[in-house]
Amino acid sequence: MENMVIPLYKNRGLTSHDCVNRIRRLYGVKKAGHTGTLDPEVEGVLPVCTGRATKIADYMSDADKQYEAEITLGYATTTEDADGAKTESRLVTTVPSAKQLMDTLQTFEGKQKQIPPMYSAVKVNGKKLYEYAREGETVDRPARDIDVHELQYLEDTLTAGPETVSFSVRVTCSKGTFIRTLAVDIGRTLGFPAHMSDLKRTRSGPVDAGDCYTFEKLEAKKANGTLHETGWSIETALRHLPCVEVTDETADKIRNGGLLPKEKGAAESSPFLFLHENRALAVYQIHPKKPELIKPKTMLQLTAQQSDSGNS
Repeated sequence: MENMVIPLYKNRGLTSHDCVNRIRRLYGVKKAGHTGTLDPEVEGVLPVCTGRATKIADYMSDADKQYEAEITLGYATTTEDADGAKTESRLVTTVPSAKQLMDTLQTFEGKQKQIPPMYSAVKVNGKKLYEYAREGETVDRPARDIDVHELQYLEDTLTAGPETVSFSVRVTCSKGTFIRTLAVDIGRTLGFPAHMSDLKRTRSGPVDAGDCYTFEKLEAKKANGTLHETGWSIETALRHLPCVEVTDETADKIRNGGLLPKEKGAAESSPFLFLHENRALAVYQIHPKKPELIKPKTMLQLTAQQSDSGNS
């Protein structure tokens, strides 16, 4: 049961590394890797690649993500989420209206710069930011380009407590977007210190929460002999990339890693997937030095010679 993508729904309390190890044992595979870290306190979609499918992990992790997050107005924390120590606080005496929330959220849609939080795995000068933070040191963090495609207020989630107000949003965004930093910035715009009080990832690239299995469901599948039904093929997992079906002649050139004229590819898209008889051959990209050509980025199908050597 190798060379598949497992659409896993990670429960809270597990690290992404825990999930990969558990998938290895469950499916009896040596090679596996996830497609984008989820913190232990966050639940949600965490596709895991096995065998040769680990070659496509980056294409899945680079794809857009969708989250449902709860934002709490009233106090901020060191980590920008519910696990951090309280820092600034302010009593919320006036509850914002749903219209005010929607108008504010709309201003955060689109391409923008975001400064990553100190408690994150982003590296500065070869050291992770959370390592500086644990040592009580704050460093300059370069702003990163992100794109918030859609930011929606989830109706009827506005809840007022004695000192705080909470509401939930759905965020569709590019890779590398910190939802907790977005929560802090939204709160600041509304006039209050804020933090992200809950988070779920509901989509990662082509994998939606409705497609996923929890470990409990995977164990049940294994017990009744249907575990093999749970994996996605490489072709299905890369369906978010532009795809081009090629002839036998072109397929042979691709299998041998040949350069091709740009018009053989997917218009201006880079990267894109080449298929032959509906099977993934390779991911190609525009040649960085010869823009009239396209070159292989990731080979996904073994040549006959490679297959023979692997079986010898």
